Parts: sequence; structure tokens; C-alpha cells
Amino acid sequence: MRITVTVNGQPYTREVEPRLLLVHFLRDELDLTGTHWGCDTSNCGVCTVQLDGVPVKSCTVLAVMADGHEVTTVEGLERDGELDAVQKGFVECHGLQCGFCTPGMLLTARWLLDHNPDPDEGQIREAISGQLCRCTGYENIVRSIRWAAEAK
Repeated sequence: MRITVTVNGQPYTREVEPRLLLVHFLRDELDLTGTHWGCDTSNCGVCTVQLDGVPVKSCTVLAVMADGHEVTTVEGLERDGELDAVQKGFVECHGLQCGFCTPGMLLTARWLLDHNPDPDEGQIREAISGQLCRCTGYENIVRSIRWAAEAK
């Protein structure tokens, strides 16, 4: 099938197999390897991207379902050489360790702050509840998102 997907502001047209997952389209067809591939069952959340501004687990979305839509990956958070506030927050507050869950966390955090610019700890924890981090106790991740909220 022929699809056209706008990824990080740039349109891409490709011929894809109807069963190709969005995560594999991004990684293998577009070489956007910031989107990680983890459990393949939607449990871990490391493959989270934004589809039309909404966080989705790209291991559960077919690439053909993204035809005509906009996808934002972690590579799309940076603008004109400037890191997004959530990226800065993760740096400033040590919100990552191994970094495997970080792209999904960042995109979920950006969505949260776009919809709730001043979330409390409970709202942050609820927003990232679909993201598993095996390295941290989530404290620094929550702190990083609060930092980004306050950095405006």
C-alpha cells in the first residue's frame, strides 16, 4: 500500500506492507531510531510517539493507519537546535538512566504539558503510568517534568 505520513513536519511517501507496524516504519523505513521497540505488546510504552498530537504506542498502530496523519517522534521535539523544555528537564534533573524509556516519557510529558501546563505530582504520575522504567523509581522523571512545567 502507498502511504503518506508527515513525520516531524516532513511528509514521507512509501510503499508498505499492510501489516507493517508504525514503530517499524519509523525505525526501518525512515531511520528514526529514537523510537524504541520494546515489548511488542503495548505494555512497556517505550515505542510511544504522538499521532496527531496524542501519545500512542506505535507497536499497536499499523503504518497504514497513520496515512494522512502527523507523527511526532523524539527527534521532532528539538526545534532549531534548541531542546524542548521536557528534554532540558530530563537533563537538569537526571530523569533518565539507561535512556531506553526516555523517548516515550518525553513525548508523553510534552503531551501532558500541552494540555495541563501546571500538573501536580499525581497528574504527572497518572500521565506516565503507561510507561515502564526499569532503572529509576520515577522520582527524577516526575521532578524532570515538574522542572519543564516551571521552566516556561
